[in-house]
Amino acid sequence: MKRSEFLFGILRIPLDALAVMAALLLSYRLREANVDLIPRVQLLDPAQTLPPIDIYLHEFVIPSLMAFIFVAAIFSLYALRTTRSAWSEVGRIITASLLWLVVIIGWYFLIRKQLFYSRILLLHSTFFITLFVLMGRSAVVLLQRAFLRCGVGVRLVVSIGAKAIAPSAEITLLEDMRYRYAGHIPDLAALQRLGLRQHLDLVIQTDANPNSDDTIAIIDECRSQHYGYAYLPPVLADVPHLLRVERLGLLPMMRFQPTPLDGWGHVLKRVFDIVVSVALLILLMPVFITIGLLILLDNGWPIFYSSKRVGAQGRRVLHMWKFRTMCKDADAQKEALAQNNQRTDGPLFKITNDPRITRVGKVLRRFDMDELPQLLNVLCGHMSLVGPRPHLPEEVERYHANQRRVFAVKPGITGLAQISGRSDLKFEDEVRYDLKYIEEWSPLLDLWILWRTVFVVLSRKGEG
Repeated sequence: MKRSEFLFGILRIPLDALAVMAALLLSYRLREANVDLIPRVQLLDPAQTLPPIDIYLHEFVIPSLMAFIFVAAIFSLYALRTTRSAWSEVGRIITASLLWLVVIIGWYFLIRKQLFYSRILLLHSTFFITLFVLMGRSAVVLLQRAFLRCGVGVRLVVSIGAKAIAPSAEITLLEDMRYRYAGHIPDLAALQRLGLRQHLDLVIQTDANPNSDDTIAIIDECRSQHYGYAYLPPVLADVPHLLRVERLGLLPMMRFQPTPLDGWGHVLKRVFDIVVSVALLILLMPVFITIGLLILLDNGWPIFYSSKRVGAQGRRVLHMWKFRTMCKDADAQKEALAQNNQRTDGPLFKITNDPRITRVGKVLRRFDMDELPQLLNVLCGHMSLVGPRPHLPEEVERYHANQRRVFAVKPGITGLAQISGRSDLKFEDEVRYDLKYIEEWSPLLDLWILWRTVFVVLSRKGEG
């Protein structure tokens, strides 16, 4: 470990202590002065239970300071070396501040069996602790970056192996100011001849094999010379964010997680689908009734059209509901119209100005209103609001193995592919967007796709 990394890591502890003390003292002064929360609007009564400042310091500030540092340590906020993103660090600080508040309330209520001096003082303290700790850590990061620009604390790295380092890893090593990449060397002999050996910090092996004598020799060399040793995963290097390090007994094991939608992600997405689909079904009930009447008057029964689609995991066939936009024998005419199919890049079927579409159907398709009954599929759990395009069984039979990865999650009413070109996309690009969504899902991504869907529909982009 670099000495500068150690110093900057230790520096966080006294800075956090100063931040907590400043937050608690500021909160005390605000309550003591009875500062209005809203200018010229008196909401608070004069403080009656605040102790003198010396008692406040002795009985509350010092124990609270120690409690926050303890809570922050539980959340690994004092790790000397971390690879967490800035947003992850912010989230941990906010969580630690809230947990500190819970600890303080629990101590006074359960242990001392008395109410705290002031509830608004606690709220102020929690807010200012979060703010001041974030400011202190931001200052540390800026100072550390200034040192890195001067070459202090930069880690010298080489890669080793018969196989070249992955391009994405090389770009990171070249662009990240924490590293200075000295290049790639082929074997142990080249490492031993390296001119910068005495300054080397990390050796990354690109073709590690636990049964290889070469790998064992490289590890022994790194141990004896006190170099850091690491290796890149030989498989699945294109999706490193989906790899998880776990343990099989005492042995470390690297596990591939096909999508972030596993676990709590799946629960969160399902709850969101239920709440939104129920709300939309209630709000759009007059629209459903109006569209149903228009279809009846234009082309008679049935109002809805059920299309068989392949669901999640590629095993279950679901009935996807739509408002009927074609004539009653549309499926029977599909084979006769196959020669006019304009999608030659894959198994999809599309005809511009399809003669099977009814007059009302053209309007419904213009605004994608024929898709509205799929809210029932979402409510029943067959589909999701956002996901890959629903696939026809006859299309799926022609999919390659790589394209079948789109069945990792439920199909959606809209999705990343739909807002990125709709039917104008080539089939390969559509699959690529669907796989990108599956591998990089997040709640914010779902919200962004739903927001973009509104504008894509209104713009008539890729209509058809």
